[in-house]
Amino acid sequence: MNVSRQQLHEMIDVVDIREYNLLCSLLAKFIPEGAPTPDEIAAIEAGRREIERGVTVSHDAINWD
Repeated sequence: MNVSRQQLHEMIDVVDIREYNLLCSLLAKFIPEGAPTPDEIAAIEAGRREIERGVTVSHDAINWD
């Protein structure tokens, strides 16, 4: 059975609100430990955009003392 992301969304939409905590617990079991959080993903993407624009500081320009 090949379930699409859209089908999963539709299934979640019909779950009774009283079962959200259970559903969240079940779904969390499929998320690998150490997976980046949405904030971490946003920070990584922002860093990549800065690199693309040339907004970087060289290693040698940092005062490491």
